[in-house]
Amino acid sequence: MNATEQIRRLSNEIVAAFQFLTRIPMPSIPFEADSLSRATKFFPLVGLAVASGAVLLQKMLILHLSRQLVALIVLIYFVLTTGCLHEDGLADTADGFGGGRTKDQILAILKDSRIGSYGATALVLSLLARYLLLVSLPIGHFAAYVISSHVLGRWSSLPLSYFVPPARERDGQGARIAKLTALATLTFGSIFSFAVVAFALRWSAVAPVLVAIFTFAMSGWFYARKIGGVTGDCLGATNQLTEIAVYFCGVWTV
Repeated sequence: MNATEQIRRLSNEIVAAFQFLTRIPMPSIPFEADSLSRATKFFPLVGLAVASGAVLLQKMLILHLSRQLVALIVLIYFVLTTGCLHEDGLADTADGFGGGRTKDQILAILKDSRIGSYGATALVLSLLARYLLLVSLPIGHFAAYVISSHVLGRWSSLPLSYFVPPARERDGQGARIAKLTALATLTFGSIFSFAVVAFALRWSAVAPVLVAIFTFAMSGWFYARKIGGVTGDCLGATNQLTEIAVYFCGVWTV
């Protein structure tokens, strides 16, 4: 593969990552069976881009509006930009594990597009937690923790998809990346993510990185124990939990 082909391949992987994780308009690219698994290395880059937009929005509005209103607008921006992808994953995961008892029951509920009481409760609590934490983040550290939370949130999909098999072998988004993520992809994405967080937070980066690793490890263990692997909804749920955990680090330690 020559240099031009390599650049085109990397460009397509970046586009695929943005197409999957956001509603940001992207150019059309050729579909390949392994496009998504190769694109996972750029999931943290998507997180950086989405968070950078939120930081710019916050800086534009904070001089004119209260912190509460700014936090609400930033949260709405996140929901619109991602198309509620991760919120949907969290709600479905809560419904599945809350309402199902066996693997088959859990997977059946996860596949159901309707939202139940567990999902609705998890969604409300997630939005409320993120709103309160965004309001509580010190102004001087708002940008650093927002960027870190979204980079590490997207990063969580890399180790989950590398270490944990798909719960459904031939169906769903989880089967498109679980156990198909290469070690080189995990390494690249991890180095990029930890470097961004270290640059943003300096020595304060230790706690968020450790919390993100702990969240991925515990959720991965739980998914594997309950349903033998992960689904796309599980990846979205862990993303949300990691984002909240990193915000909490910012409120707790700063």
